[in-house]
Amino acid sequence: MHAARFLVPLALSAATFAAHPAAALPFLQPHRAVYDLSLEKATDRSGITGITGRMVYEFNGSACDGYTVKFRFVTQISTSDNARMTDQQTTTFEDGKGKTFSFVTKSFIDQQLDREVKGTATKEANGVRVELDLPQKNTIQLPSTQFPTQHLEELIAKAQKGETFYQTNLFDGSEDADRLMTTTVVVGKRAEPANDDPELPALKRLAKEGYWPVDIAYFDESKPGEGEELPDYRISFKLHANGLTRDLTMDYGDFSIRGKLVNLALFDTAPQKACNQ
Repeated sequence: MHAARFLVPLALSAATFAAHPAAALPFLQPHRAVYDLSLEKATDRSGITGITGRMVYEFNGSACDGYTVKFRFVTQISTSDNARMTDQQTTTFEDGKGKTFSFVTKSFIDQQLDREVKGTATKEANGVRVELDLPQKNTIQLPSTQFPTQHLEELIAKAQKGETFYQTNLFDGSEDADRLMTTTVVVGKRAEPANDDPELPALKRLAKEGYWPVDIAYFDESKPGEGEELPDYRISFKLHANGLTRDLTMDYGDFSIRGKLVNLALFDTAPQKACNQ
């Protein structure tokens, strides 16, 4: 699963965001978001007959201290022959200026550790250096790129300005942590939540905030182009002006998963301060 690539810091406080100058980066509020997962569609080729699960995303930190993300993505995948449980657990830290990004991901199948990836990416003058500790020691040089928090900040800024289409790239340490993904982003017209929106109870005091429909397609830069290039996967969601993301659809081609926001906790934040240069 590539869900971690999407689940960058997702929730902002609308009131706090509005209090900052337009030119300032968004204030990212520590929070925890919980999503129920279900199968939306599956082709015969996928062999999948059902998917259920839960996704938990916890974000803490600040522009001065850096940002920590703890993410867990658990699914029960059923086929006509059997069922298995997958459990991806990821912890990342990105410094406030987006210069370094450390990550560790443990992937379990039926409660048995299947793979662990651990390393640190550092921006340099000519690109990004990735120092891997697991699954084995290695150093990888990649082109210049964004890390997840920067990717989110750019998306929010462009949505606020009314920009509807752009392309950029991303390194998030997922898979083998040895490649970049090109992302093509489409931002739709701002809309208001419907009265019967099933996620309103989870949003609580944020329930009246408008949102933009967003679609992001992810392309693996390590694969050579062959004719019309199709994305590895794409993710659609509702992006509120405060940065909260909900009503997720994760489309992997042969199947897609829906993510419904069922619980949102906004944590207390320390007073904002000027970072030491």
